[in-house]
Amino acid sequence: MLRGPCRLFRVSVAPVAALAVALVSSLSRCSLLDPEDRVVSPLSPYFGTKTRYEDANPGLLPDPEAPRRDPQLLEETCTPVQLVALIRHGTRYPTTKQIRKLRQLHGLLQARGPGDDRIRAAGGGDLGAVLANWPLWYADWMDGQLVEKGRQDMRQLALRLASLFPVLFSRENCGRLQLVTSSKHRCVDSGAAFLQGLWQHYHPGLPPPDVADMECGPPRINDKLMRFFDHCEKFLTQVERNATALYHVEAFKTGPEMQNILKKVAGILQVPVNNLNADLIQVAFFTCSFDLAIKGVKSPWCDVFDIDDAKVLEYLNDLKQYWKRGYGYTINSQSSCTLFQDIFQHLDKAVEQKQRIVLS
Repeated sequence: MLRGPCRLFRVSVAPVAALAVALVSSLSRCSLLDPEDRVVSPLSPYFGTKTRYEDANPGLLPDPEAPRRDPQLLEETCTPVQLVALIRHGTRYPTTKQIRKLRQLHGLLQARGPGDDRIRAAGGGDLGAVLANWPLWYADWMDGQLVEKGRQDMRQLALRLASLFPVLFSRENCGRLQLVTSSKHRCVDSGAAFLQGLWQHYHPGLPPPDVADMECGPPRINDKLMRFFDHCEKFLTQVERNATALYHVEAFKTGPEMQNILKKVAGILQVPVNNLNADLIQVAFFTCSFDLAIKGVKSPWCDVFDIDDAKVLEYLNDLKQYWKRGYGYTINSQSSCTLFQDIFQHLDKAVEQKQRIVLS
């Protein structure tokens, strides 16, 4: 669900080094539980960008604040001149659109009549009844906002980077640090949490002040740079507003692989298959990831699907991103040229400054 960067962070170091950090709009998350108490699901590898950070990188589990350096980039063999990082926002709530679809599915389960309880009458388990009684705690106001774990994700990331690159992230260079973000609240909040992590690095044990009062300065909003796809008319015309651009995605939704899952889930939940569609199934699948990420809970939604189902649903999500954000259309990558040009201009400038110092 990568939709492009939501924030860019820069700092110039002495005269030669600079840092740029961009936080991109998308979904990733970590568990609220301690490592020894972690709840896991075999479906986790198939959640794509909705996978918890520590599931994708188990190295975070022992100490999420400890830096891990590539052995080939030891301090005595590599002198950092500039750091450019494109970084996702932290753990977030589902969007209002996703929450409403989940509410629709939950309503189907609660509307089941006594005649639908054939599995229970036969002495078997009734996962549909379990899910009908499972608390639906998501509310429209959440709408993709950053959760507290997401803020922790960003604070810990700042601490790791500051420890890995102490010269670039020195307190003396904090004033040269710039954070550019999109207007998405989860991105603005992620940037603020990142700055709080740096404050923690510079002032251990002291509570952080308001972001506006920090040495590094508050995030600056620039949607034209960080949400470049919203400002590319050709992309908007050819892809975003084109009803046929995702033809292959819609074809897959009605294809045999997805239809088999629809029939299977309808049987498990004991609801008419005609009341289900691929979008509702996908939201049910991702609800497993949201509950894992935000609450550290393996909800009954995780029990609806098996690994084969997860592979099909992962493919569906990848297929959408291929045609809407990836290689499906040339304009998809071309629309990002503004951002990449900005990044490489700063890289070139850092190299030029370094060369002038060497020659002087």
